[in-house]
Amino acid sequence: MLETADANIRIVLVEPAGPLNVGSVARVMKNMGLHQLVLVNPQCDHLGEEARLMAVRAADILETTKVVESLPAALVGCVRAIATTGDDCRSLPTPLEEPADALPWLLEAPSALIFGREDCGLTNAELNRAQRLIRIPSSDAYTSLNLAQAVAICCYELYKSVVSCQLSVVSGQKESAPLENLEGYYQQLETLLLKIGYLQQHTAASRMEKFRRLYNRAYPTIDEVAMLRGVLRQTEWAIKTYPPEANSDTLDGALPENPTDS
Repeated sequence: MLETADANIRIVLVEPAGPLNVGSVARVMKNMGLHQLVLVNPQCDHLGEEARLMAVRAADILETTKVVESLPAALVGCVRAIATTGDDCRSLPTPLEEPADALPWLLEAPSALIFGREDCGLTNAELNRAQRLIRIPSSDAYTSLNLAQAVAICCYELYKSVVSCQLSVVSGQKESAPLENLEGYYQQLETLLLKIGYLQQHTAASRMEKFRRLYNRAYPTIDEVAMLRGVLRQTEWAIKTYPPEANSDTLDGALPENPTDS
């Protein structure tokens, strides 16, 4: 999985001015299993002594860095791109997201994670080259992050996503069920609960919202949804096979006519 992330994701720095920053970026990339660094019109020597000093054992990343003249050139071959910004970008229609929410999207295809200049970030035209925008939450007392720090936070979030995927595979956990599978379960559940009187027509919608929130928190897998639907089918079969009249002597009035969870 780390190999896949490394093959898919390139870190793009637009016009970096500080060699110490570039060296620090190379180091944290290697820490987090990434190796593709692209510099757009760099304003410093990325192979100089200062950059190598900060890169420490990641000099190989500096030596294999690709240098291009423009952001479009840096994005050639990419299917997905996320740009970072420290501004609220109210003039752009693209919503701002947090790194942990957006960055895993880059793992699935050849992608670029774009960072702007140390002093003024990315222009609106450059931000518009990306499909999604992220902003790292920070204190109102000092909102601007150092370039290398911003790269470090994002690379760490990517690394966490990779590790999480690996743990899921090792534990045998399967992917969450598609939304259409869950929707079929909700419809089947509502039908059954109406049939047995747990739901009433006038309150069914609000009660089903609670069930949806419950299962949305659980992220059930395809197999788990199939199991839940199996329970409903068995319950429906039991209702048809053993009508309430046949069990009235056993239940002996132990259940109310219309039980609720209120």
